[in-house]
Amino acid sequence: MISHTGSCPGGFARAAFCVLVTFPGLAAAQAYPDRPVQLIVPFSVGGDADMAARNLSAAAQGVLGQPVVVVNKAGANGAIGSAAVKNAAPDGYTLLVGRVGSQVLLPALQPKTTPYTSKDFTFIGLLELNPVVCVVHPDSPYKSLGDLSQALKAKPGKLNYSHSGPATVQNLAPQLLLSNLGLKPDAAVSVSYKGGNEVALAVLSKDVDFACNNLSSMTGILAGGKLRALLTTTPERLAQFPDIPTAREVGLPQLEAVIGWSGLFGPPGMNAQAVDKWASVLSQIARDPKWIAGNANFGGIPHVLSPADTEKYVNQGATIYADLVAKAGLQVN
Repeated sequence: MISHTGSCPGGFARAAFCVLVTFPGLAAAQAYPDRPVQLIVPFSVGGDADMAARNLSAAAQGVLGQPVVVVNKAGANGAIGSAAVKNAAPDGYTLLVGRVGSQVLLPALQPKTTPYTSKDFTFIGLLELNPVVCVVHPDSPYKSLGDLSQALKAKPGKLNYSHSGPATVQNLAPQLLLSNLGLKPDAAVSVSYKGGNEVALAVLSKDVDFACNNLSSMTGILAGGKLRALLTTTPERLAQFPDIPTAREVGLPQLEAVIGWSGLFGPPGMNAQAVDKWASVLSQIARDPKWIAGNANFGGIPHVLSPADTEKYVNQGATIYADLVAKAGLQVN
């Protein structure tokens, strides 16, 4: 039974109100969110992170009861948008939909100039995995990864591949391939494009010989038979494309380390109640057929993790990528 004393006379409802007034932190925790939440995407519209963020926004705002607004802050391989969230108020109203490139690869490749590390954020949850698929044009003489590997060894520096920046899995996968073939980083010429769609189109137009691109940027093209897939970096074959062999099946299990993902992050020291709220939201949307279907539309494989498991997953990945970058000699400073 509640005892009404001091300046809080009256019934149960009034007493409860007094508790909230006396402990404003409790009121704030119960009120979250009481206004729209921003999802910062550190890449341009139409990319993998953007599609993941918009899919999350559509599913989450019904659970949160507040609008979830996607804001694109592209630039510097994801560093501009990511740094903006790192420096934001930790109240849960400015969050980041980060990718493996912005959160893990960039700090590994450019540790002196990247204004954050993979650990400088509050881990909220992993959203989905995005496989990497290595492709060539259907008219290419390379019918398998073995054919491509032989050509790279026979003609070092003659073949080229497309990617969307040094701090992307699209660049790291070919570099890891070269490293495991015993070749130098310049044994294939890298050609940079703005985004995953352009990376795929470069192969389609025969401007480059091959690419190892995110599946999300090539789902429609692959389904239409306009590209030939040589391998996927997933441990098991893709349900949507069961004819694509895995990296392990073609004798390169090391490439399994290269896989894209999207995750939800907050500023350091983010409000614990807001983190718990979003963890609950992600747990619910993981069972939402519309969110699951939205992932399928852009080639994402739902893989929701708790905050603790997300931290473990990202930290393990950061260690793996730092080692890969060091072995391939890709660190630029």
